[in-house]
Amino acid sequence: MTYIALEEAFIIPELFSRQPSSPQKIQVSDQYVKDWGRRLGDFEEHRLPDMDAHGIDIQILSLSVPGIQADTDAGAAVDNAQFANDFLARTIARHPTRFRGFAALPLQDPAAAVAELQRCVEQLGFKGALVNDHTQGRYLDDPAYEELWSALEELRVPLYLHPGSLPCDDWHVMRGRPEMYGASWSWQAETGGHAMRLIYAGVFDRHPAATLILGHLGEFLPFQLSRIDSRYRSLRVDEPLQRMPSQYFGSNILITTSGVLAPEAVQAAVLTIGADAVMFAVDYPYEVTADAVASIEKADLPSQVKEKVAHLNARRVLRI
Repeated sequence: MTYIALEEAFIIPELFSRQPSSPQKIQVSDQYVKDWGRRLGDFEEHRLPDMDAHGIDIQILSLSVPGIQADTDAGAAVDNAQFANDFLARTIARHPTRFRGFAALPLQDPAAAVAELQRCVEQLGFKGALVNDHTQGRYLDDPAYEELWSALEELRVPLYLHPGSLPCDDWHVMRGRPEMYGASWSWQAETGGHAMRLIYAGVFDRHPAATLILGHLGEFLPFQLSRIDSRYRSLRVDEPLQRMPSQYFGSNILITTSGVLAPEAVQAAVLTIGADAVMFAVDYPYEVTADAVASIEKADLPSQVKEKVAHLNARRVLRI
């Protein structure tokens, strides 16, 4: 079985000198930093052999956190997004059968973000865009992004909502517990909350052809859908949704397996939102490719469902 991996990170060392410095809030071991540090900026020495060893046919590459969301100046964000996307296009051109790309967008300037999305899809052949949660405290349900959602519909490409933007406030529940920050807990909660803002704001009612992708098996949400629906029925809302919240999953909202290495969880996600709504990802180089593949191989699912998750769904959604 072959795989298409949708959430695979890279960095551009030169970009760091062009952006404001970002504090390192995640307390990880020196060995871990050394290991992924040498892999993030690499494409040939480590990445391709790792893909070959584990049956990864294609990686969809995206700029690692915090990406363009780190820029505080809109003009710099526009320049840096173009710089990063041009770099990625050159990288893909060296290995066109193995890599595809998600665009980095300068959401600090919504009109420029739309123009950059169009350029990346129509001229560079990118398969969508990836953004790291909020942009300087502004979420994607902001009316300023209506044109972006329309462009995603018209271009027929997904937006991957990834964690990783620097917090814009102090979440008291994590105070004094740095272990909770980042991928261990807070990123899933923050990004899942962002996705729920989009649902409740009616983004997918206004843009029914838009597709959002959530990593990490949906950032906690698929396993809470029955409760979300039951509580929504009890709410008094100013503008009711056209569907129940859960019904946007599997249609407008798809998920990937990135960073969740338990076969039982993958199986549960498929049973919860459907075999057509789950796609494979590793979260390379932050996770181990062999473990990500094993989470699919060992899941108690029919072989045809595993094929969908491994690569067929990605081929359909990304038109590969």
